[in-house]
Amino acid sequence: MALINCKDVSFAYEGNIAVSGLNFEVQKGDYLCVVGENGSGKSTLIKGLLRLKTPQSGSILMGNGLKSNEIGYLPQQTAAQKDFPASAYEVVLSGRLSGRGIQPFYSRTDKAVAEENIKRLDIENLRHKCYRELSGGQQQRVLLARALCATKKILLLDEPAAGLDPMVTQELYRIIAKINREANITIIMVSHDIQSAVKYASHILHLKNKQVFFGKTKDYVKSSAGIGFLGGEGND
Repeated sequence: MALINCKDVSFAYEGNIAVSGLNFEVQKGDYLCVVGENGSGKSTLIKGLLRLKTPQSGSILMGNGLKSNEIGYLPQQTAAQKDFPASAYEVVLSGRLSGRGIQPFYSRTDKAVAEENIKRLDIENLRHKCYRELSGGQQQRVLLARALCATKKILLLDEPAAGLDPMVTQELYRIIAKINREANITIIMVSHDIQSAVKYASHILHLKNKQVFFGKTKDYVKSSAGIGFLGGEGND
């Protein structure tokens, strides 16, 4: 069974449809990139997958025993979050909060998982540094390690490279692809970077306030939606 199955899903705000006609499946190990212009429904879909917004119609089913608190999430950062006065280690460890229940303290397992992901993201040298003093690329690595602390199954990434310079962006994409490939963790990523999307993703979901395309990347680049978007139409 698919990890996530969207069937005839639509979302609305105050009765106005934001995005409709969502019919797609995400299988274990997939790397799905969600593309589209600003305001096309990408962030609304992410909220729906996180159970932060209820569909107006249709259903989102989770399979393979996936629970909503087992989804690792890396949101777009606000200015206030970038100024967070904790150590990098404390930020990574906080990724264990959602699965901890009512336990008042972090367990040995929580700390072991944090250590594992600090190593995976190669940020041991940042452990004791204050998060707000890190560069944008370093902060994203810390937040990615934090998101990984919440899951062994699936990561949702909302514009993870926003505001980063091109070299740092490409390194971040390589890390995400490696996590997908080596740890078999499913990736769902919203991205404006269509060139990197088609380079790394196994599947593309293109939104334009409705589902314009869903399928394998190799088919997307030949589709009318893919040709138009890759050619620069609306790619902002």
